[in-house]
Amino acid sequence: MELTISIKHQRMLEDLLKICKKNLPSVNEALIKKAFQLSYESHKNDFRASGEPYFNHPYEVAMIVAREIPLDDISVVSALLHDVVEDSDISLDFISKEFSKEVSEIVDGVTKIGGVFKGQEITQAENYRKMLLSMVKDVRVILVKFADRLHNMRTLEFVHPQKQRRIAKETLEIYAPFAHRFGLGILKWEMEDLSFKYLNKEAYDDIANKIKNTRKERESFISRFSKPITEKLNEHNIKYELGGRPKHLYSVYRKMIIQNRPFEDIYDLLAIRIILESDDANECYYVLGIINQLYKPIADRFKDFISIPKKNNYQSIHTTVIGPDGKLVEVQIRTRKMHEIAERGVAAHWKYKENRSTDDKDLEEWVSWIRDIFEHASKDEATKEILASFKLNLYQDEIYIFTPKGDLRRLPLNSTPVDFAFEIHSNVGYKCIGAKINGKIVPLDTVIHSGDQVEIITSKNQHPNKSWLQFVQTHKAKNNIRKFLNKEEEKLLDSGKEIWDRKIKKLKLSFTPDDLTKLVRKLKMDNNRQFFRAIAQDKVNLDEILNPTAPEEKEAAEVAFDKFANIARNTAGGIVVEGDSKGFAYTYAKCCNPIPGDQVVGYVTIGEGIKIHRKDCKNLITMIKANEERLVPVNWPKSNGAFFVAGLSIRGDDVPGILKDISNSITTYQNTNIKSVNITTNDSMFKGTITVYVKDLEHLTKLIERLKKNRGIYTVERFDAESQ
Repeated sequence: MELTISIKHQRMLEDLLKICKKNLPSVNEALIKKAFQLSYESHKNDFRASGEPYFNHPYEVAMIVAREIPLDDISVVSALLHDVVEDSDISLDFISKEFSKEVSEIVDGVTKIGGVFKGQEITQAENYRKMLLSMVKDVRVILVKFADRLHNMRTLEFVHPQKQRRIAKETLEIYAPFAHRFGLGILKWEMEDLSFKYLNKEAYDDIANKIKNTRKERESFISRFSKPITEKLNEHNIKYELGGRPKHLYSVYRKMIIQNRPFEDIYDLLAIRIILESDDANECYYVLGIINQLYKPIADRFKDFISIPKKNNYQSIHTTVIGPDGKLVEVQIRTRKMHEIAERGVAAHWKYKENRSTDDKDLEEWVSWIRDIFEHASKDEATKEILASFKLNLYQDEIYIFTPKGDLRRLPLNSTPVDFAFEIHSNVGYKCIGAKINGKIVPLDTVIHSGDQVEIITSKNQHPNKSWLQFVQTHKAKNNIRKFLNKEEEKLLDSGKEIWDRKIKKLKLSFTPDDLTKLVRKLKMDNNRQFFRAIAQDKVNLDEILNPTAPEEKEAAEVAFDKFANIARNTAGGIVVEGDSKGFAYTYAKCCNPIPGDQVVGYVTIGEGIKIHRKDCKNLITMIKANEERLVPVNWPKSNGAFFVAGLSIRGDDVPGILKDISNSITTYQNTNIKSVNITTNDSMFKGTITVYVKDLEHLTKLIERLKKNRGIYTVERFDAESQ
């Protein structure tokens, strides 16, 4: 690709490539040039708060990655492009096609974790760090983000003071400790000192001035202290580098606060570091012996981090000795390799104490693997293949969610708003009716992700239902839902038992436990609980069970009906009611409200003409036992547009909007009119009756089918609604 950039930018590119070639095992120059060009083109019209071109930022981030935390050229390319998608029209798909999928994933990851803190007040810092890891699958995302944050801190003076404090606090509490865990010593110290500068300018300036004012005196003392050491080391032909240890202002400040001592008493302001060129750790102990012969050591200030490395794999010997004039001097002794790991060992390995958790064990294995790769990255180009699949599996089974106030809650992967609600409080879970994720209302079974802000909407009329158990993930949510459902089940059983007891008392019947068991078996139910539940839910007709119509009576009614139906078919002069044409007065029985399509029969009454009943009407069956001769066969007339009253019995969950859903299902089908509605609720359930005007049986059947499709509806059945 031909670059169309100025001489200045051409030099910038050459400088970047030079650093890459020096520090990386292999460099794809064409890819870096292409990323440089795209980044430049995307940002050429943008400027930072300092007034400098915005492109300088991604360029400097790439330089930090190449110079201070070098890993591979993909990291450098990703650093150059890390703001392109967010700040221009270029898509991740384009990045993926033009560069690679791993580059687009790193760019996407840096963008996502950068947006996590917007508008959030940092509280539980350790949870924030875990949350970031839970969102990241490629370690290079973290490296680029570290470099991005470091450059932002270096140029923080140009932004608004309020924003300065927010970014500095994030850096001090999230990124600096994170960099320490990754073994990035240089980045950690610089992030801390820059944050300190903006969070407590007065203390920063005070310590900086005191260090500056004592510099000459300190350097003179260190020179006197070091002279006999260098003479001995040279005498023993040891190759080494000796220098003063950098003075990190924030570290000095923290020691002053923690130890409650003035600046002058912080002993390790006087310190030297001896870096041995040998790879042999034993040489560190040899040098320690030389120093102890020259100066008296202080026993309780000796630390051997070589035998027992720090958690981030930091290795060094620290000893404090009494120097000239009785002043205390800290001496650090380490090999060159140890020093490199301490300063920029991204893959630092940290061990854990005995009672480690499963997460810690996974973490240890992961870091051990990273350390291996990093230690060999500069020597073996084959590691490029390993880096291509350089994925994290750290905290990937957890997500970290913000409350509306900015607090963080940890949940298992694939959790839903209901899990989050119960995590807040069981009462919030019980009353949870909806949720907002990042300001948008979502269904309760929506899967939430790390970094989401979740707000729970509650209602005093809401209660858990069984369907929640199909999608919740946390034990807390599952246990609370089951506990509530079991409690409701017991209430239902008590209600059914109470109805049963009242009914048998009213009918003056006596049922032993054995009698009840036999009845339950006869009804093909599993146990008494199922029977009492069915009673409470109106799924059984106790009148029919306890006072059934005798089979022979039913059979007699059937015979009578068939007999007169045959007369109607075979006798030309037989009486058949057909609409208004025959001149007989007739009405429809209010006890069963027949509608066109029902099998019907006429019953001759005294003074009221013929009453039309449904064939299975209980009243009709009773009447024909004594007056079978009063039956007359009837046929339905052809439709004349008339409407008939029909009753529906309905039961289900008492969910918000259920009455509206029921009404819509009825009225939107053939403009059906509702005559009356009678609904009652009990805890989380409702039951009731609805009378409607229908044309015929098919009309009624369609309504029942539509109603059954509504969420939360258990049963819809026809019942004998009385006309009023």
